[in-house]
Amino acid sequence: MQIGKRVALISILVSAMLAVGKIVVGWLAGSTSVVADGVESAGDAIASGFVALGFTIAARPAHENHPHGHGRYETLTGFLVGVVLFVGGIGICYRSLQQVGAVHPPPAAYGLIPLLISLIAKAVLSAVKFRVGRRIRSAAIIADAWNDFVDILSAIAAMTALGLTLWDPRRFLAADHYGGFAVGVIVIFAGIRVARDTSARLTDAMPNPKLLDEIRQVALSVPSIVGVEKLFARNTGLQYHVDLHLEVDPEMTVRQAHDIANEVRFAIRHRLPWVADVLVHVEPAPEQTNHVQQ
Repeated sequence: MQIGKRVALISILVSAMLAVGKIVVGWLAGSTSVVADGVESAGDAIASGFVALGFTIAARPAHENHPHGHGRYETLTGFLVGVVLFVGGIGICYRSLQQVGAVHPPPAAYGLIPLLISLIAKAVLSAVKFRVGRRIRSAAIIADAWNDFVDILSAIAAMTALGLTLWDPRRFLAADHYGGFAVGVIVIFAGIRVARDTSARLTDAMPNPKLLDEIRQVALSVPSIVGVEKLFARNTGLQYHVDLHLEVDPEMTVRQAHDIANEVRFAIRHRLPWVADVLVHVEPAPEQTNHVQQ
């Protein structure tokens, strides 16, 4: 939890510095695409702020009103990142197209400098966030990593557009503005992707089948388990809560079945740290299945 918050705070600082640099230099250089990319970086700083807030709330301990903890606030902030990207992208597109037909001096070449710095910085941040997000299974950090990856694409689009304008201002004066529009389109699609992925978690979509198979294999490794009838898992932030229906010998006593259920629960939590807790239901195995086991 703390490493995720630390990454988010570093991202806020880096994105804020890049935003100020690109907006100021873009304005002085007269480049719409550089200013648009700076606005996108300002949105990154806001998005990373949401992520940091989400980790702060998610760290609160479980209580009576939130028996499963507050982990979903981390996922919710990932969804908010998607919304910020989507709304910001629309604003960038609108602003960039406003000046397409305007006649003005070509932008200055030094507008490329902050874009190049941003490209390098965001490549590093994106790689770090993807690695950390996948390791701790954080939807918010992964969403923020996609946010930084979008920055890389938008910086490339802005550099291409500005480069065309500098190469032949008479033919490609409007390219700088269209470059800003391209940045906005990239940001919109990234926002849709992030919002889609995080909303799936918020609405209790089942996890990757590979994760379910890991749970099933651990359960079946416990002696006296005949089979797994049902298996459900729902995301609660950085971890999953699991509902598991086990089949056991119908001749077992209640105490024996209870002890086996506890053994399965502890085995799953011990071997799969991404599982927060397991609710085990014990059911009698079908007679023919039980006969085969014997």
